[in-house]
Amino acid sequence: MSERKPTAFPILMKNDICSLIQAADDVYQIRFSNRAANAYLVRGSARTILIDVGLSSNYPAMVECLTFAGCPPEKIDMVVLSHEHLDHIGAAWHFNERRTYVAAHRLAANKIMLRDDFSMLRKMFNEPNVPINIDIWLEEGNLIDLGNFRLNVMYTPGHTSACITLFDQDKGLLFAADTLMPGGVMGGVFGSGSIADYIQSLERIKGLNTKLLLSGHGRLSDTPQDDVRTAIARSHGLLEDTAQLFDALDARSNFEPIMQSVRDLNKLDD
Repeated sequence: MSERKPTAFPILMKNDICSLIQAADDVYQIRFSNRAANAYLVRGSARTILIDVGLSSNYPAMVECLTFAGCPPEKIDMVVLSHEHLDHIGAAWHFNERRTYVAAHRLAANKIMLRDDFSMLRKMFNEPNVPINIDIWLEEGNLIDLGNFRLNVMYTPGHTSACITLFDQDKGLLFAADTLMPGGVMGGVFGSGSIADYIQSLERIKGLNTKLLLSGHGRLSDTPQDDVRTAIARSHGLLEDTAQLFDALDARSNFEPIMQSVRDLNKLDD
């Protein structure tokens, strides 16, 4: 890892709940002081988007930041949700009411619209149980064209099965949500996630010419290559730890009920 101190990005505004931070020209981080994920305002020449929205309870404070930046909610054309966890999507229903387009990967969209509380971690965040409608179901390779920004949708599972990362190749901006954070911190593996998928996603990110990491939690980072190398090393270590734990178990006795179920199913054809 680089030994130099992290770059200080200018704080444009701060209230009791969140801060508005200038990440780049026409790109702003809204960083919340509670457990909510960061939100990112990207003001394009043709259209403006918000990437993740934090918790519903933070919405009024977030509106203050958006208004200060000259982009109140009515000027936002689309909200893009990085995955299904409520600390990232809780406030999205407010934008449904304003007829703003809301987009997510198709796997996240399915969980959100079916109101899969387990996958969305509703108990963890105690968010209101209100429906969130997803208007656009995203896939790997989609392009979000904002005029002066062109964000490529990358399918990067690992944290969950439904995570996406947005990358502007020309500007080197990587909106990585919980797949990669400053210092090589990983967002953890939840429910439908997989360490092996995590490693593959991080290897893909390593191959990008990234100049600025804009992650789901924490500060902005202008050392993304250091961050991703550290995350890959940590994820391999985590995979080795789980392998050792699995070897310590009596795998045969633990899997015998599953194998018996398979044998029973095969008998149905007799």
